[in-house]
This record gives sequence, C-alpha cells and structure tokens, in this order.
Amino acid sequence: MLPNFQAYLTPIERMNLQRPIIALITLTLAVTCSSQLISQSTHGASRERGEKVYETYCTTCHLPTGKGIPGTFPPLAKADYLINNRSDAIRAVKQGMEGEVTVNSMTYNNVMYSLGLDDQQVVDVMNYILNNWGNDGAEVTLEEVKAIN
Repeated sequence: MLPNFQAYLTPIERMNLQRPIIALITLTLAVTCSSQLISQSTHGASRERGEKVYETYCTTCHLPTGKGIPGTFPPLAKADYLINNRSDAIRAVKQGMEGEVTVNSMTYNNVMYSLGLDDQQVVDVMNYILNNWGNDGAEVTLEEVKAIN
C-alpha cells in the first residue's frame, strides 16, 4: 500500500494537484459538446438543402406533405419502407426504380425515374425525408450514398 502523501501537502498544494484533472475534464466536455453542435449544424444544413431538392423534384408525386397519392405514388410520411429498406430507398433516389414496392402494407407498381441528382443532393434529400412527417431515421452519409451502385 502506498503512503497517503496528500496528508503532508498544504491545501494549496493539494489544489494544484487537482487542477490538471479539472482541466482535462473541462477540455473533454468542451470537445464533446462542440463536436455534437458541429454535427447537429451539419445535419441541419443538409436537411435544409434537402428540403429545396424535395420541393424541386419530389413534390409532384409525393406531395408537399409526403403523403403520396394512394395507389399511384407511395407515401414518404411515416413510411416503413424507408426504415426497413434503407439501401433500396437510397438507391431509388439515386438511380430511380421500377416495379412493385410495398409501403405501409400497400403495394405500388410504378416507375420512379432517375432524377439526375449528385450524391450530395441524394444525402440531403434523404436526410430531409427521413427526419420529417413522422419519420425517425438516422442521418444518411455521403459515404453511404457513394457505396450504392
């Protein structure tokens, strides 16, 4: 067992020993909080850009509310397909899709043409869709979109 050397220190010396620990804790908290703020700011900017992409390319079929047109164009609002088939949903936005798709227990059979979006626009519009109208999806990353062929 090591001797209790702090018993031989003055209160000022003990406080001086604690300062580096307090500084390290403070620095750790500051870095953690600032990285979370940067992340939230980045995701917020992506969603804002995504809203513009959505308004330009998606509202005609899926409507401004994301509810789609029953029997013709599937809803994006509270859409189980987006969460359960994340990669396929990203691929549809990136490359288009054709054929049957089931969303919220309803089958749709139509064509979604490729919109010609670049990868960052796909990220942004997916982040907008996945975080609106009752959807609670994790943020889509550029690496995730680039990995989809």
